[in-house]
Amino acid sequence: MQKLYLLLLSFFIAFSQSVWAQQPVKPNSVDIYHQIQKLNFLGSVLYIAAHPDDENTRLISYLSNDKKARTAYLSLTRGDGGQNLIGPDLRELLGVIRTQELIEARKIDGGEQFFSRANDFGFSKNPTETLQIWDKNQVLSDVVWAIRKFQPDIIINRFDHRSPGTTHGHHTASAMLSMEAFDLASDANQFQNQLQYVSTWQPKRVFFNTSWWFYGSQEKFKVADKTNLINLKIGTYYAALGKSNQEIAALSRSRHQSQGFGSTGTRGEEDEYIEFLKGEMPKDKTNLFEGIDTTWNRIKGGKAIGDILYAVEKNFDFKNPAASVAELVKAYSLIETLEDKHWKFVKLEEIKEIIAACTGLYLEAVTDVQEITPGSTLKVKWEAINRSDIVMNLKGIGAVPVYKHQGEQKIRPLQTNVSLTETITLDLPNNFDLTNAYWLNQTGTNGMYRVDNQENIGLPDVIRYAKVGFWININDVTIPYERNVVYKFNDDVKGEVYQPLDIVPLVTSSVAEKVYIFNSDRSKTVSVKIKAGKDNISGNAKLEVPQNWKVTPTEIPFTIDKKGQETVAVFTVTPSSEASEISIKSVITIGDREFDKEKIDINYSHIYKQMVLKTAEAKAIRVKIKTKNEKIAYLMGAGDEVPKSLTQMGYEVTILKPEEISAERLQNFDVVMTGIRAYNVVNALAYKQRLLLDFVQNGKTMIVQYNTMDELVTKDMSPFPLKISRDRVTEENAEVRFLAPNHPVLNYPNKITADDFKGWKQEQGLYYPSEWDANFTPILSANDQGEKPKNGALLVAKYGKGNYVYTGLSFFRELPEGVPGAFRLLANIIALGK
Repeated sequence: MQKLYLLLLSFFIAFSQSVWAQQPVKPNSVDIYHQIQKLNFLGSVLYIAAHPDDENTRLISYLSNDKKARTAYLSLTRGDGGQNLIGPDLRELLGVIRTQELIEARKIDGGEQFFSRANDFGFSKNPTETLQIWDKNQVLSDVVWAIRKFQPDIIINRFDHRSPGTTHGHHTASAMLSMEAFDLASDANQFQNQLQYVSTWQPKRVFFNTSWWFYGSQEKFKVADKTNLINLKIGTYYAALGKSNQEIAALSRSRHQSQGFGSTGTRGEEDEYIEFLKGEMPKDKTNLFEGIDTTWNRIKGGKAIGDILYAVEKNFDFKNPAASVAELVKAYSLIETLEDKHWKFVKLEEIKEIIAACTGLYLEAVTDVQEITPGSTLKVKWEAINRSDIVMNLKGIGAVPVYKHQGEQKIRPLQTNVSLTETITLDLPNNFDLTNAYWLNQTGTNGMYRVDNQENIGLPDVIRYAKVGFWININDVTIPYERNVVYKFNDDVKGEVYQPLDIVPLVTSSVAEKVYIFNSDRSKTVSVKIKAGKDNISGNAKLEVPQNWKVTPTEIPFTIDKKGQETVAVFTVTPSSEASEISIKSVITIGDREFDKEKIDINYSHIYKQMVLKTAEAKAIRVKIKTKNEKIAYLMGAGDEVPKSLTQMGYEVTILKPEEISAERLQNFDVVMTGIRAYNVVNALAYKQRLLLDFVQNGKTMIVQYNTMDELVTKDMSPFPLKISRDRVTEENAEVRFLAPNHPVLNYPNKITADDFKGWKQEQGLYYPSEWDANFTPILSANDQGEKPKNGALLVAKYGKGNYVYTGLSFFRELPEGVPGAFRLLANIIALGK
């Protein structure tokens, strides 16, 4: 039972809005009243889909804010396989960004957030492929785990489990797994290892969140049989907030900035439809919770609590929220005695934050450092202030739960509007956990992240252990509060700024480039940046490579005086004489300890700063690549790291801003290359396109990487008609056929063969053109299993004296991954003018 207590407590705290936010929440009277209404509603809804941005924020906001239900979104993946409109971060780094975007979205629409261990490996055309790459049993167990922990009365699927092949395979798979889990969650013979932490649970009903889109058109939907459909009117206007439900939902959805899902809110009544699938169909179609007791009467001992709290809600004084505190404290004491462990800990966490809000109780634990190493001493300034007339005492304060602070505990009165502050010292153990996205701590597979600790599975955020506990006594009832230790500073422009406290290694390092290309026996210099996590460290740096490669010197000693300072060690690496792909790993030795982690900071204004620890390594490729030393102007699009790879190949690369494009400037280059989605996101290209096409016409080469079919900044992206589609080849090892085997792009300066398409990552390409002018020559053909050939991956056209190339091949993924064939083919495309 103690394990159940700790699990539920940590589970709820992890999803509590007040703990998500680094900056303290400061609710007003309207917020408090809304929280009391939710306190008095004992019903839950779990919304299930596959990715960040799949969720229907209109429905989540409606259920949370209108119906007052505990509403959560279970996203099976963290969106690692998507594209990124705000920077070059891809794969697991993009997953970290999109995780935080979901957390920010839930803060706005009032929901909670869960995940499974499924890795978003990229676009999948059917659920069969999806469930082969995912470990179906593991993901199914994660869905069951979420149901047993959250105990939803209602499940709503975003997608239809009956229509495989009509949408992303992850989408359909999420619905299929939900339907299975609906039955399995109540079966004690299924996933028995979970039952030492949670009990079985049977939701009452499951729905599919349908719409006219799933029917093909609004006209077809109007005449469709709606017998099993429930129509929800979700256009609620919340007068106290001054916003419509749709406006709140739009603010929530707009947090998905990396995916470009900024949304404009609407007003007025709107319809949302859900289709009944399984369980007990509500007789009253206006009441989703029909037949489910959502009052305090649903739990043993709840009536007495309800009698108090319904009166609190009815008599709430917006001008004096503290008038409710005495009754709230009584209810808190009764909730502590409940036998129902689930609702006990959910409602304890809710009510104690309401008590704090009603009294204006402000609790904070801040430090003046953003990073610190295990084994260090951390000074924390805490503040506690009671901004009401309620009599209360600070009965104790201390670091929780795994380390101790220096100093004695004593009872301190919290006088009205008198701030109580003190600095305490926390001694962090030498084995204190480093800050990291916990799902990245162990090596997973292409389809799954590895999380061995059952209690951590599904938690949305980084698990932070540096906390301070405050024990507040009101009316002889002691209420425990926890606050994360955070870093706070004043910015001259932004003012008060909060960032999370990160526990970092004693030293980190990073290899200067992620991929090194060795196209001859000549050696290359490899630089390693070393960063100190604390003052006064000395040690040795080395590179680990296979025996048939050579590194000199063997070790390089270093000394760094100040925390945060960096030094660089430069090695010479000589490749083997044979073609090979290897890993170059940076290892730092201090005394008898080795450190092999790179620290990556992710810092965007719309999410909290994130730190990711990865193995400090790079890929080195010994491969025969011939290049012709062209000068390349690169026009960045949505963000990629292709220019770094071009530099590694030996090209002279200039990042050219759109406003710098002129006929005179372009004369300095042989090739212009546009980054991914440049014609979707760089508006200035619409005014510079004529100059770029003149550049081609005068004998140069232009290479345009993939764009999506929506919202192109100009219809004249190409000198000849070209229609982009959603065609893609997601099977990275699909057979590639040469449609124009004698074309120079397959023969000069490198002879391209089928071997050059081996080892591609995640996909071959995406958003291929489906129609093109006869001036284009299609070069390649490939297709996923069971599909017709896709011939638009690489199109080359002569235009005037030059060459225009459009390609949907995923060079932006393959080059940073060090795929040799991608480098060789791109070298040929660049050399077309020669």
